[in-house]
Amino acid sequence: MYDVIIIGGGPAGLTAGMYASRAGLKAVLLEALFPGGQLAMATSLENVPGFHEGISGPDFAMQLTEQAMKFGLEIKYDGVTEIDISSDIKKAVTASEVIEGKTIIICAGLSQGKLMVDGEERLTGRGLSNCATCDGTLYKDKITMVAGSGNTAINDVLYLAPLCKKVYLVHRGEKLKGKKDLQEAMFELDNVEVIADSMVSAIHGEDKLEKVTIKGINDHTEKEIDADGLFIAVGTYPSTGFAAGKIELNEKGSIITNSKMETSVEGVFAAGDVRETELKQVITAAADGAVAANSAKQYIIKSRKK
Repeated sequence: MYDVIIIGGGPAGLTAGMYASRAGLKAVLLEALFPGGQLAMATSLENVPGFHEGISGPDFAMQLTEQAMKFGLEIKYDGVTEIDISSDIKKAVTASEVIEGKTIIICAGLSQGKLMVDGEERLTGRGLSNCATCDGTLYKDKITMVAGSGNTAINDVLYLAPLCKKVYLVHRGEKLKGKKDLQEAMFELDNVEVIADSMVSAIHGEDKLEKVTIKGINDHTEKEIDADGLFIAVGTYPSTGFAAGKIELNEKGSIITNSKMETSVEGVFAAGDVRETELKQVITAAADGAVAANSAKQYIIKSRKK
């Protein structure tokens, strides 16, 4: 029996594990793939406090992992397929076992929408990114492109435009889906070019992105555009399939919490990008994880007194 079961090994999960273990709780972290979550795809992190020269995502993830394990966090590389939170004893079901705990902290993060073109996996972190706020400064005075039509895509353009020589926005429809005020702010920028009724059909480059092929939706004509960076903003969705119908989610599937990271079910907490939050960054996810671990400990203490 664990005190805390943590689902997800990104910054939120690893920080929650570190704080829980350091507080004397018996904690286990369940991660389907590798430690760090989406950190593993980040070539360089320049906005994490304490690393003035930046640090690669995998290196930062490894440091977080080693630090958490130093305090006794147990890590199992096994994905969670289902949770049972109907009683005081919480259960996380994986492909190989059922793990029981007094509390659960969900830190499963986001799943990114993809372009579904050849080379996408290979060039991720080498010109392809899902986060302009994270990686935009790497493309100062360079040519970038954003694929998408919603608020995220337009905000990415607004973030990149002051940094980059040129920013293209490619989207499939005739009209953008983002908020009107965001569109108006974008259209005032001289170095932004919007390419409507089009999609990214191919990306080119061996060790880094060099060109992007754009294909017209209606006329099917193609053209190549030189680009140093391509930011994919075709949508993200919270990894909450295993929690659907069991805790309160918003219309987008994000977990609703209060400031203590408490969900609608006692003893179940959520932290990081998986929850309803305005800013999705490494530092905010880590802060969420620390708060969630503290709240889990307080919950366990109160439960003992009953």
